[in-house]
Formats: sequence, C-alpha cells, structure tokens
Amino acid sequence: MKKDKIPLFFPYDVDRVKKMANELLERYPDKFTSDFGENKETIHNFAIVRSKELRNKIAGYITKTVNRNLAQQNASLSYTDEASEVSEETTE
Repeated sequence: MKKDKIPLFFPYDVDRVKKMANELLERYPDKFTSDFGENKETIHNFAIVRSKELRNKIAGYITKTVNRNLAQQNASLSYTDEASEVSEETTE
C-alpha cells in the first residue's frame, strides 16, 4: 500500500512567509530590490532563516511585492503625466 506524500507547503506556511516578508520589508524597506538573488542575500544578512526553501519563498514574495509596488508607482506617474497633457491641450 502506497502512502500519500505530505505536501511540503502547508497553507499555514503561506501566512508565515507573508508575515516574515512583510516584517522585513517594514524594518528594511530600502534594502530590498526587484532582484531575487539580491533579496536572498539581504535576507541572509538581516534574518536567521535556517531553511533554504523558506528563505527562497520569502525572497520570492518580497521580490513580487517590490515589483508590484514599482508597477503601481509607474502607473500613477504615467496617469499624472497623461492628465497634465490633457489639461495643457484644453488650455491651448
């Protein structure tokens, strides 16, 4: 009789990854970039994470969050640029 494999990533691990990643982002917001490898090294320097898998998941979540924030900033900048162009066209 074959035993079912236990999944390596339990649902409660998602919360743990998010909590740890958000705490690191709050403490060191200027230390993280959109580069996964740099974020892994930063986590190694600022936190004690014994599991390579957990460190990679935290670095991945941080990278995704930083990229999302950068995309939102770029979108808001392009929106304000478009709004100023429209207002300039209407005043001419």
